[in-house]
Amino acid sequence: MNKKPSVKFLLRDSYLAVINNSIGTRMYRNLYAEVDNVVTDVSHDGELSCAYFVSSVLAALGLIKKSHAVVSSTVKDLQESGWHEVPAAHEPPIGSVVVWENAAFSGGELHRHIGFYIGNGNAISNDQKTGCPNKHSLQSATRNIESIFWHPKLEASQTTDERTISLHSVEQKQLV
Repeated sequence: MNKKPSVKFLLRDSYLAVINNSIGTRMYRNLYAEVDNVVTDVSHDGELSCAYFVSSVLAALGLIKKSHAVVSSTVKDLQESGWHEVPAAHEPPIGSVVVWENAAFSGGELHRHIGFYIGNGNAISNDQKTGCPNKHSLQSATRNIESIFWHPKLEASQTTDERTISLHSVEQKQLV
């Protein structure tokens, strides 16, 4: 008699693994939209992909509603999805979403920046030069932290999520 395994989705562990495993991925480099009837890479080959990267990770794990191309709509979704601001004076909880203030990009445009705090004074965010997520210092030499967000679902003591996950691979292993 085969007993079905008890499987609980570990949201915090999965979330932190996705963030840490994202370093170097090229999957967020390009995001296309039609701008004035012209197909345009609105992320400029990864130069402006920080919000797309962060919001895609959060949306994939059900921590916000959907992916976004810009920081402002990502922040709005964070706030509407139960994230709350935490004081920047203390070390943020690991997994916090960090928003840095405006800085000038190519063409002189000002853009905010968004990423994840991973502990030990480090963050992971999309690197405008490589177009890929990269690990870096939380404190930037060129930008101050504007805000830090945290979601109660990521508390260390709360490791499960109500969502169900596919047990296909678990069931397959039992048959072998």
